[in-house]
Amino acid sequence: MLSDPDHQVAEQFGVWGEKKFMGRTYDGIHRISFLINESGNIMQVFDKFKIKDHHQMIIDYLRSL
Repeated sequence: MLSDPDHQVAEQFGVWGEKKFMGRTYDGIHRISFLINESGNIMQVFDKFKIKDHHQMIIDYLRSL
């Protein structure tokens, strides 16, 4: 978990930007999760998921390692 109120980290990871919802355009966070190892390397990117299944997707990935 990360608190990023100024979205500086989100911008570095490319997950902050234009979004559209119900005909409205605004800047916001894109729903993307990164699995980062102890060395700071990105091991996996989860960018296509349904919120209700997201936790299980990550658990399944970790079990496969």
